[in-house]
Amino acid sequence: MRRKETYRIILTGILSALAAILMTISIPIPFAPSFLKFDIAELPALFAGFFLGPLSGCMVVVIKNLLHLAFNGTTTAFVGEAMNIVGSLCFVLPAALIYRKIHTRRGAIISMTTATLFASVAAIFLNAYIAFPMYSRLYGLPLEAIIRMGSAVNPLVNGYWSLMILSVLPFNLLKHGITSLVTYILYKRTGNALRRMTGLDEEDVTRKEAVKNEG
Repeated sequence: MRRKETYRIILTGILSALAAILMTISIPIPFAPSFLKFDIAELPALFAGFFLGPLSGCMVVVIKNLLHLAFNGTTTAFVGEAMNIVGSLCFVLPAALIYRKIHTRRGAIISMTTATLFASVAAIFLNAYIAFPMYSRLYGLPLEAIIRMGSAVNPLVNGYWSLMILSVLPFNLLKHGITSLVTYILYKRTGNALRRMTGLDEEDVTRKEAVKNEG
């Protein structure tokens, strides 16, 4: 059991490091303002949430951002990192919790679909009421200027809430949707390999996680 716990801690650390690396690889999306960059850094956290349990998935999200801060610093006075943590948790935590209850392939699809929709809708309000106003004050950039940035790449954007609905929402649906698809493709084969290498059993881990949370 102690050996399995060691493997669990090591795997969480490896997935956190991988997530931090993926966080540095981002690309702009044609229909969204240039400051919204696409990456799949949530993939290792989602994998950890499925294989090791919700708590480990959340730990990967937090450690990923701490590593990013340690090596790259912040250009947003920690606003971007805080929003990344909250937004990622809105995706990883519901997916991991649902998958723990419905531990099947169908459950994985339901969990990732539900989490994608929940995190994408949550992103609208997080950006509308917290992130964008804070960026506006931080950079001395009027919200109207941010709206114009959205209109420049998406002519349908003509106001603050149309920016949220027509840029922020589809951006997050695409981001979480692709992360979910890649996880679904890779998870079974990679999970089987990790079980053979470490002796960890994902069902035992998720049950242990549930007991720990109930205690």
